[in-house]
Amino acid sequence: MKRRSLDPETPAESAELSLCEALLSLKNAEEMSAFLHDLCTPAELEVLVDRWRVVPYLLDGVAYREIHERTAVSITTIGRVARFLNQGNGGYLAAAARAARRRAAGKATSKKVKA
Repeated sequence: MKRRSLDPETPAESAELSLCEALLSLKNAEEMSAFLHDLCTPAELEVLVDRWRVVPYLLDGVAYREIHERTAVSITTIGRVARFLNQGNGGYLAAAARAARRRAAGKATSKKVKA
């Protein structure tokens, strides 16, 4: 992570909070995708996607080597994600739980529509 030697006009904490608020203001996955593509370089976005891609496997207890074989994500990245799942701030777990609930709700809705 690069650090600037000069004091920026906006403190880092304030800028981070502003980014979080911007992310929360987006209404759907399409808006979020557009924002992320504007915000990130292709390489940065690929790193984020790779990290998120391995979360479900780690939560299911899949071995690192098997996750690597299924996703082509490096063992180092898998280990980094696992460390933050276990010792981080709870962000991965909160997002994964909400994503699972959305998927379950979507499946329940689609079953009702088919019936």
